[in-house]
Amino acid sequence: MTKSSRTKAPLLDVRGLNRATLERQLLLRRSALSPAAAVGHLLGLQAQNVKPPYYALAARLDGFAPQELSALMAGRQVARIVTLRSTLHTHTAGDCLTLRPLVQPARDRELGQFRTGLAGVDLDVLAGLARELVEAEPRTMAQLRQALSARWPDADPQALAVAARCTLPLVQVTPRGLWGRSGQVALTTVEHWLGRPAGPAPEPEAVVLRYLAAFGPASVKDMQTWAGLTRLRSAFERLRPRLLTFRDPHGVELFDLPDAPRPDPDTPAPPRFLPEFDNLLLSHADRGRVVPAEHRGRHWQGNQAYRTLLVDGFLAGLWKLDPEALVIEPFAGLTRAQRDEVTAEGERMLRVLHPEASYDIRFGTVVRP
Repeated sequence: MTKSSRTKAPLLDVRGLNRATLERQLLLRRSALSPAAAVGHLLGLQAQNVKPPYYALAARLDGFAPQELSALMAGRQVARIVTLRSTLHTHTAGDCLTLRPLVQPARDRELGQFRTGLAGVDLDVLAGLARELVEAEPRTMAQLRQALSARWPDADPQALAVAARCTLPLVQVTPRGLWGRSGQVALTTVEHWLGRPAGPAPEPEAVVLRYLAAFGPASVKDMQTWAGLTRLRSAFERLRPRLLTFRDPHGVELFDLPDAPRPDPDTPAPPRFLPEFDNLLLSHADRGRVVPAEHRGRHWQGNQAYRTLLVDGFLAGLWKLDPEALVIEPFAGLTRAQRDEVTAEGERMLRVLHPEASYDIRFGTVVRP
């Protein structure tokens, strides 16, 4: 696309992008989708920790109960697997079997960082042995290190375990990930856990369309950021005749589905309490559609992400759940009406996820760990 044609594309301002993205993310109004359908629509939920997928759906779905997602996980209809950006996600069973092959190049790049510790190790042999081990019974990473080190005593034990995780599609088995339960991280292959073979990687164009439905309007770099992949430009170009194009305030070309919702920028956006690492804040190269410039970096410290509060659709503060209180730290002053709305949303979240407990709601400072 030429520069002149880009400048002729309709402009989407920040609020327009914000409202469109919130609508796709089920955050502008709560959805009647089932938890399984929502996980599929959103192409998975970030799940480095156990609770974030539950908080993510509580913010998005009408009538959600955490036991619903827990039952899907126990029934192996959803599972926890490393996929997008080489991070752990909760995906539908179907996406576990197909999205992992799509992002395998990123796992291959990660494996390259451990080559020194894998000198003399035949990775095909390692993958075969690791598959035998985890399919005989789920194994922890420590157990994998020990078993693989017995076969390759001169290799770095951590590199051996990472190689198994990168070459094989490993899922975390339950009870890890169930609501109100605890369990160490134990791994087996996705094929063994789900009882069916992994499919071939989907065509990139099919995933582009799903990404735009959940995160659009978006640029090529946006999707590459979301997936942790490169070289997706050609897939967008092949789809260009079927897509609409816009430009953002910086002149970046954005693609979108013709029939996708793009609400009025003045559409009200209720407050939402999001978990740490929510994909809303991680799936675009330019996060300005959700994160105001003055708050950039305030929801991160090192590799740690904090739980975030949206007000009027934008990042506006942090929150945490102490033993006796929901503590909310706004980044700036809230109006009385906004405080009332935030309080009501906090009360709703507590009723949904913690109905057995009693919490105060306090506006204060979220103490960093």
